[in-house]
Amino acid sequence: MTYGLLIDYEYCTGCQSCEVSCKMEHDLPVGKWGIRLYDDGPWQLNDAENASGKDYNWNRVPVPTDLCDLCAERTERGREPICVHHCLANVMHYGTVEELAAMMDGSMKQVLFVPTHQNG
Repeated sequence: MTYGLLIDYEYCTGCQSCEVSCKMEHDLPVGKWGIRLYDDGPWQLNDAENASGKDYNWNRVPVPTDLCDLCAERTERGREPICVHHCLANVMHYGTVEELAAMMDGSMKQVLFVPTHQNG
């Protein structure tokens, strides 16, 4: 089976709990991440772009890196990846690709990541 992370970044608060917990769990050195939070914005929307009713675009998007193995040691013991466990906004979900795809609700701000380094 292939496992992944479903992230609904519409509601990501940008708290960086995923980054910090991953770095600590895996003892990653400065400049290395298993998951990293990226900023898209802020930038002002013009009237033609403003379908959402918001004046600004600003997304915080957690992105697993090539160092992510979905916390293989944790998941082998039946636990969820550390980033999912520590997500304060509860916007990250772990499971099989099929389970996660079924959870997607058609939102434009949901992404399904399948890290390349997995046990399985």
